[in-house]
Amino acid sequence: MSSASLAVVSRAHPDPVRIAALSATLALNLAAFVAALRPKAPALLPALVPPAATVVDWIESPPPAPLPPPLHVKPLPKPAPTPRVAPAPVTPPAVVPVDTGRVAAPPQPVAPPATATPAQPAVAPAEASLAYRSAPLRYPHAALQRHMQGTVLLRVLVDETGKPIDVQVARSSGYPLLDRSAREQVLAGWRFSPAMVDGHAVQAWARVPVSFALRQF
Repeated sequence: MSSASLAVVSRAHPDPVRIAALSATLALNLAAFVAALRPKAPALLPALVPPAATVVDWIESPPPAPLPPPLHVKPLPKPAPTPRVAPAPVTPPAVVPVDTGRVAAPPQPVAPPATATPAQPAVAPAEASLAYRSAPLRYPHAALQRHMQGTVLLRVLVDETGKPIDVQVARSSGYPLLDRSAREQVLAGWRFSPAMVDGHAVQAWARVPVSFALRQF
């Protein structure tokens, strides 16, 4: 081996400034990449704006319609009274001769209607004593139980056929039960001979006693 010394290859040392710059660049890129991957924050809601105040326009009511003027009604004029005209006198027609030589007779006056004769006043029935044709009598059962007895004097109006058409109590027996029973029985079933005037049957009043005696029943 020669004496010449062998050449030694020298190794270059890394530059610390360059390393620091590369590290910073990498750190910035990494930070930007991480920031890009993060979700974006929601946008802030717009500030609430208070609604504008509503302006209300008041509508004035229309003025009331004026009242119609009062009506003045004039009274109607009263009609003038109609003058009364006196009827003209009726003159009979003149007598005119006809071809046959006879004359036309004037109209005959019309006789006034005959006035009705006043009606004769009705003659009140007179009092009379009438004979009995049928006088059935029944003692009221309630009066028998209470031992009622007595005589009822009735005033009876009898028509032309002898039938009673009105019965009145002229004197009571003292018991309303006997009075009512006597009146109803005479009016319902008793018959009389009618009163006669100038050969004609007429209405007449008769006094009829009706006796209720316990010994007879």
